[in-house]
Amino acid sequence: MILHKTLSLDHWFSFSIFEQLANIGCDISRAIRWKNKGNLEYSHEAFERALELIDLTVADPKNRKRLKEILRVREVFIDFFLYDNEYNFTDEAWEKYFLAFNYAAALERGT
Repeated sequence: MILHKTLSLDHWFSFSIFEQLANIGCDISRAIRWKNKGNLEYSHEAFERALELIDLTVADPKNRKRLKEILRVREVFIDFFLYDNEYNFTDEAWEKYFLAFNYAAALERGT
């Protein structure tokens, strides 16, 4: 099922890896915020959108050399939300991880 209905592969693939990961981080942040507010429906929707963006990022040919990290993020994210959080990730760790990509994407844009 496609969740980002207005997002084409060409458009997503035109983003740099920093922009892609920054966008993934936004949906992960939303999933965390909604979960903490007790809205599990919205949290699950954001979780699914983040997974979709991760999978699109994996499919992007320019990211072939980065697959190990991207797939590890996917694994840890699923464990964090659905299982026992065996990697002991925290809400703050997710925010900190993706903040670097937001910063790098802003530098690329010159903002």
